[in-house]
Amino acid sequence: MNTPSHLNHANLIAAEFLGLAPFLRLNIAGEDLLPIGQEILTKLQTQNNDPNLWMNLSTIMFCLGQRDIGLSMQSQALEIQHIYHLSAQQKPAKLCVLLLMAAGDLAANTPLDCLLENSDIELIYYFVNAEQALALPTHDVMMVAISEADENSALLNQLQQELVNWPKPIINAPHKIPRVERFAAAQLLQNVPGLFIPPTLRLSRKKLQGLVNAKITIQTLLAGSDFPLIIRPVGSHAGKDLEKLESMADLQSYFSRVDVIEYFLSPFIDYSNNDGLFRKYRIALLDGKAFACHMAVSAHWMIHYVNAGMYEDGQKRAEEAAFIADFANFAERHQAALAAISQRTELDYVCLDCAETADGQLFVFEIDHAMVVHGMDPEAQFAYKQVAIQQLRDAFRGFLFRMSVDSLK
Repeated sequence: MNTPSHLNHANLIAAEFLGLAPFLRLNIAGEDLLPIGQEILTKLQTQNNDPNLWMNLSTIMFCLGQRDIGLSMQSQALEIQHIYHLSAQQKPAKLCVLLLMAAGDLAANTPLDCLLENSDIELIYYFVNAEQALALPTHDVMMVAISEADENSALLNQLQQELVNWPKPIINAPHKIPRVERFAAAQLLQNVPGLFIPPTLRLSRKKLQGLVNAKITIQTLLAGSDFPLIIRPVGSHAGKDLEKLESMADLQSYFSRVDVIEYFLSPFIDYSNNDGLFRKYRIALLDGKAFACHMAVSAHWMIHYVNAGMYEDGQKRAEEAAFIADFANFAERHQAALAAISQRTELDYVCLDCAETADGQLFVFEIDHAMVVHGMDPEAQFAYKQVAIQQLRDAFRGFLFRMSVDSLK
C-alpha cells in the first residue's frame, strides 16, 4: 500500500498537524513509525514550542502502543494551543467541520479524518478544556467527537449546557453520547425484537470481592447466568484485560492480577457458527441508514480485525467480500434491530460491532461513535472493502452538506 502523494516522508515530519490517518495508514501497511517519531523528536530539540510536532509525535506513540508517553506529549501540545487545523486535501475546501475533542488516547474521540481521508472537507480539532470558556472558531457543522468515558462525563454535561442554542448544526449532541457506555447500552437496547445484547453489570472492586469470596453468587448478580463469564475493566479498549472466565478459580486469578476500580461483567455467549468459527461485523449507522465497514472471521471468540487472519487468508476475505456484496439483505433482515439502535441512542453517527445468533438475531457486542472506520487496507487484496467504505464516505459527505444547507433555511 502506498502513502498518498501529499504525505511523503518530508511531509510526515513537517510542522503541520496531520491527524491520525497518515500514521494509521503506515501502521496498517507494516511500516515502522519509530524512525519518523525519532526524526520529529530531533526536530523538537530546536522547535520545542511547536504544538503540531508534539501532537503528531503523540499520535505516533499511540500507534506504537506507548500510551503514557503519547499522553505526555499530547499534554505538551495542549499546553501550547487547543486548536489544530487539518486542511482539506481536495481544494478548495467545500465545508468546514469543527470536531470537539477531549484529551486522551486513540479511543478518546471519533477518528473522523480516517473516514474522510483525502476529501474536500476541512477539519478543525478543538480540544475542550472544562476550565476554559468555549471560544469556537468559525465552522459550518460541529461534531462532538468526545467518547463516553467516565473522565468525560462532566465535560459532556458542560458542553450540553453551553451548546443549547448553538446556531450551527451539531452531530451527536453531548447528552446523547453516554448512551453508548456498555452498561447503559445493555439497558437501552433490551426488549428490541430481533436484537440480542447480553446483560452487562458495572461492578466496583468491592462488589466483585463479594463474588470472589463467595459472599454473593453469580445468579444474584446475573439472574439465570453462570460461568463462563466475560470480564473487563471499565474504560478498557481493544481487548485490554478482556478475559473469558470459566470458573471461580479464573475469577480469583483475574481479580488478583487486574486491580482496577470498576469492572464490566456479562455472560459469555457462544456465537460461533457450525464450522466452529466466529464472525464479527462492524456496521456504521449514519442518519439511521446502515453501512458495512468490515467483517472478520476467527477461530477465537475475541476478534480483532488485524489479528483475525484476514490479510493472510484468501478464503476469509472472500467471505467478507460476499458479506459486503449482500449487505443490503443483511440490513433488511435486521432492519428493526438497526432502526432501534438509531432511534434509542438518537445519535446521528454510531457504529456497532455485532454478530448473528443461531436463531437469527442481531447479537450486539457494543455500540460506539468513536470506533475506527477506514479504507486503508491494501487495495489489491481488499478492493471490495474500498467500495463499501467509499459508499459511507460519500454518504457522510452528503449528510454534512445537507446539515449545513438546512441550517441556513
